[in-house]
Amino acid sequence: MQVFGLLGNPVGHSLSPPMHEAAYDRLGMDARYVTFEPAPEDLRAAVEGADALGIRGLNVTIPFKQEMLELVEPDELAARIGAVNTVDFGDGTPRGYNTDAAGVRRSFAHHDVPLEGRDAVVVGAGGAGRAASFALADAGASVHVANRTAERATELAADVPGATGGGLDTLDRLADADLLVNATSVGMESDETPVSADRLHDGLAVLDAVYTPVETRLLREAAAAGATTIDGAWMLLFQGVEAFERWTGRDAPVDAMNDALRASLG
Repeated sequence: MQVFGLLGNPVGHSLSPPMHEAAYDRLGMDARYVTFEPAPEDLRAAVEGADALGIRGLNVTIPFKQEMLELVEPDELAARIGAVNTVDFGDGTPRGYNTDAAGVRRSFAHHDVPLEGRDAVVVGAGGAGRAASFALADAGASVHVANRTAERATELAADVPGATGGGLDTLDRLADADLLVNATSVGMESDETPVSADRLHDGLAVLDAVYTPVETRLLREAAAAGATTIDGAWMLLFQGVEAFERWTGRDAPVDAMNDALRASLG
């Protein structure tokens, strides 16, 4: 049996287990996906133990994504983003990847939204904002990062090729933008939006990284403005799809994984 899993603290909220188990069932794989919740000071021992036990791959979530960089051999993208969310033990040295960027890129592709040559605004300069900014820039989009603290946006922009950054007062750039990514948690705990409705228009494609609720106020107002909307469950799905394919070398059963994810979201 192959064993995969999730490493984080806490992990009780995770939707990854049903998503990955659905893939194993669809493909008839003898595999299981389990969760691990080590204390932060035990992270190195947890990774070494997983390797010794023959665990094939791990997803990594908060608070371990940055520290994991020092415990595995990260690929070039994960190193640039500054976070590892997928570990492939394979044979030899454990390797680290960041599939959040692929989650962004594949979410837009699934909705037939091209990225090359487009103007993008990313709201938020945290971990999700970094992944989204690199994903969009690497795909050929021009990226502007807007963040409540302008200094964090400019710091992130300095790392991303061709990007600019500024405070939330720079959201007026949305008037000429093609793409908008909300990489903040605004909209998760309450019916709020990081972007006022009057800035949205029918030329936008809007990806909201928030997936609880699936339909956020930002997406409702974007749809009302005629924009293309992409909920955060797609980004969650495709980062998992990317991890599955990297671990197994097989095409993921996207429909089965999506059905399981949507059923878990209720």
